[in-house]
Amino acid sequence: MIRNWLRNFMVGRYGPDQLYFALFFTAIILAIIASITGLGIISVISYLLLIIAFYRLLSKNIYKRRAENDRFLRFWWPVKMWFRNRFSRLKCSKTHCFFRCPGCRNVLRVPRGKGKIQITCPKCGQRFEKKT
Repeated sequence: MIRNWLRNFMVGRYGPDQLYFALFFTAIILAIIASITGLGIISVISYLLLIIAFYRLLSKNIYKRRAENDRFLRFWWPVKMWFRNRFSRLKCSKTHCFFRCPGCRNVLRVPRGKGKIQITCPKCGQRFEKKT
């Protein structure tokens, strides 16, 4: 019965998206920090973020919320990919070396322990030598 009521209540509302989850988890982290440090301003900011997150969740202006989420994703995607690339490099750093092509600045991955090798960039075709 409660599930049907909630389903009927959410009909026509925007619901959760990536910006909602970012606001929600940031608010939770700030609330934990505020409880540890005892700073009131941080807890006020966390409450404001929670209010904004739930406002977006229950909003009926779907087009505006979608545009906000698109702007957030345009900002968040490069940050996410930067961290993903760093963790990927860290995972395979024992078996591979990473070099930048002097021509196009593309990051190239070559096997470690091969000595001095000639590397050809697949993007621009420039050749250069590096020691692995």
